[in-house]
Amino acid sequence: MGKLFGTDGVRGVANVDLTPELAYKIGRAGAYVLTNSKKGKVLVGKDTRASGDMLEAALTAGICSMGLDVVSLGVIPTPAVAYLTRKYEAVAGVVISASHNPGEYNGIKFFNFEGLKLPDEVEDRIEDIILNSKEIDLRPTKNEVGRVYFEENGAKDYKEFLKSSINVDLTGLTVAMDLGHGALSKIGPETMEELGAKVIAVNCEPDGMNINNACGSTKPEIIQKLVVDNNADVGLSFDGDADRIIAVDEKGRILDGDHILAICGTDLKKKGKLKNNTVVGTVMTNMGLDVYLRENDMEIVKTIVGDRYILEEMLKNGYSIGGEQSGHIIFLDYNTTGDGLATGLHLLDVMKSLKKPLSELNDLMKNYPQILLNAKVDNGYKYKYMENTEIRTEIEKIEEMFKGEGRVVIRPSGTEPLVRVMIEGKDQEEITKIAQDLVDFIEARIGIK
Repeated sequence: MGKLFGTDGVRGVANVDLTPELAYKIGRAGAYVLTNSKKGKVLVGKDTRASGDMLEAALTAGICSMGLDVVSLGVIPTPAVAYLTRKYEAVAGVVISASHNPGEYNGIKFFNFEGLKLPDEVEDRIEDIILNSKEIDLRPTKNEVGRVYFEENGAKDYKEFLKSSINVDLTGLTVAMDLGHGALSKIGPETMEELGAKVIAVNCEPDGMNINNACGSTKPEIIQKLVVDNNADVGLSFDGDADRIIAVDEKGRILDGDHILAICGTDLKKKGKLKNNTVVGTVMTNMGLDVYLRENDMEIVKTIVGDRYILEEMLKNGYSIGGEQSGHIIFLDYNTTGDGLATGLHLLDVMKSLKKPLSELNDLMKNYPQILLNAKVDNGYKYKYMENTEIRTEIEKIEEMFKGEGRVVIRPSGTEPLVRVMIEGKDQEEITKIAQDLVDFIEARIGIK
């Protein structure tokens, strides 16, 4: 793993880790690697963070210094940039966002001309130029310098794309939405209302710093209460850049990405659209989804965590749906990245077509008890935890104890100094204690001093 790029682009505290100077270098190096000096335009979108303007200005300067034009889309979801990069025939797209992270963070992630996130080897080339201070011998002058344009129809075109991807009238449905003060704050409610739904929306007044602040997809109790208090048919909760979703049924029960995959995978199978009869998940996918799919004549393939790796697997083997427990769901027939709002619309489409409440669909699969805790570690050891003999031996001891009726998944966070500890088994109380003991064990050996 590189020193700049994590699992989802470059990310850090804005103006400390992710500075304007670095954003400028990323703009130049990214433009060079992605376009091979071809002329064209690069789309730039951002979420609602206060630092977005600062970083966009620096990034744009870097791109324009390479002779490429920049089309600014303003505040817009990540999946919209992926779609519009293809629609507007841009040479690349860039999103300035730190996804579900707090407001002081920000990030930069690229899409190529096909709207695909960059593979590791391409990010490594960009990183090599920046970290090794390699000079790019390209300094266009006069009218060859890139210009900046503002596209006012980006949000409208994205909404029309979403509405065209499903054939459903939402009249009669009450949809509760928690927009997390993020990029969907305006577009989300508008799209639902244009399809006929009654919308009850909260956390849709961004002030530059309140994005993801005790709201959105990482705080599902808000949407649970909103649904129950208002007798809504469904609740939809999003993160800051709207590439993930957590749904809630009319009883206030959560549907995470695994349940959404069960529902939408089954629907695609019935329609003959589940390519290769397979759903793509990750190593964090609940064992309950494996059991459900197997019992209903479907297969599951698992990747390491990260929607980019899910997408790579889908592209390589022609699969049509994949996703993460956290709510990144990719419908490859429609878009090339996780899309929270599109996923919500597909869920509503299944509900309406089957004339079933979401609670009934939520019960298709049963979760195995699972616990996910974070061990705070020294960032230098984040990717080296298995090099510690004591830690490796402790993990092996736990796995042996489960004897095939549970599992341990340990992985580094792509964006924070954390090692995530996930344990699955038959008894919630037992696995919770085992997970906490393992977190304490890890922190005692490679924790922050």
